[in-house]
Amino acid sequence: MRGLPTFDDPNLIVGAEHFSDAGAYRLRDDLLIVQSLDFFPPLVDDPFLFGQIAAANSLSDLYAMGAQPTTALNIVGFPDDQLDLAILGKILQGGAERVIEAGAVVVGGHTVRDAEIKYGLSVTGQVKPERLLTNRQAMPGDSLVLTKGLGTGFVTTAYKADQCPEATLRAATDSMVQLNRAGSQAAQTVSARAATDVTGFGLAGHACEMAEASGVTLAITLDRLPTLPGVAELIRTGKYATRASATNRSYTESKMRIAAGADPTQLELLFDAQTSGGLLISVAPEHVDQLIDTARTAGAIAACQIGSALEREDATLIVE
Repeated sequence: MRGLPTFDDPNLIVGAEHFSDAGAYRLRDDLLIVQSLDFFPPLVDDPFLFGQIAAANSLSDLYAMGAQPTTALNIVGFPDDQLDLAILGKILQGGAERVIEAGAVVVGGHTVRDAEIKYGLSVTGQVKPERLLTNRQAMPGDSLVLTKGLGTGFVTTAYKADQCPEATLRAATDSMVQLNRAGSQAAQTVSARAATDVTGFGLAGHACEMAEASGVTLAITLDRLPTLPGVAELIRTGKYATRASATNRSYTESKMRIAAGADPTQLELLFDAQTSGGLLISVAPEHVDQLIDTARTAGAIAACQIGSALEREDATLIVE
């Protein structure tokens, strides 16, 4: 971001600073719009399923900010000189299905010819100012809740190598297409203090961002981490870590204090880049059980407490 202009607009509530999931702009005293975009190449061969995953991933940034999705624009790169346009149609149908499920509408988009398929959404939502969630307000004593299982990076890498068990792949794709609406609404119900979605920087990266933005230290207990079925076996092979795992580890490890004897398999989950991962939510401890129960009832069945927020220490993230 160095060298880019800054914007001094009193209505810009959340900009590019503080590692926020989306931008927030005030339209009226009682209304904010929240905007984000994301797109990437296919993770699976099924074009409809890929569209669902990409759309759910894009919408996740709005849910992390407590916003209700309103509109979406398709972003497409497609080799129309090499592949049947029917494939693109299936991708867009999958994306539209998730947008409809979110209660929003697709209002158009833009397509360019590309050597590789890419798809995602530019999304806009709305939220009342008092209900806006950011990653800046975690407080010492808060409980940390994660709403989806970890391991999608290992699963998709194994899938590309044709080495992923069908049941493991199905569990991962079911998780990736699930909207983060359940976790977001549960967070709103209990007036959670802070939230972020866990995506490309992995749990460690996004937890460090929340800790730094909030001025606290986060402590995570490894054996509490929810894990997608079959992922531990993939990790133990040593073959299926993504390139992003190494990048995430190199960026965050110097900020971490890791307990001696930490389970190396569980530790790998911290750095695994997630696609359409869950929400990491910081909530007052007296409300954590209600948050988890509400999220699970609404469909986020993996939701569980994974740690807590502490007064700021020398480490940004403590792993126990």
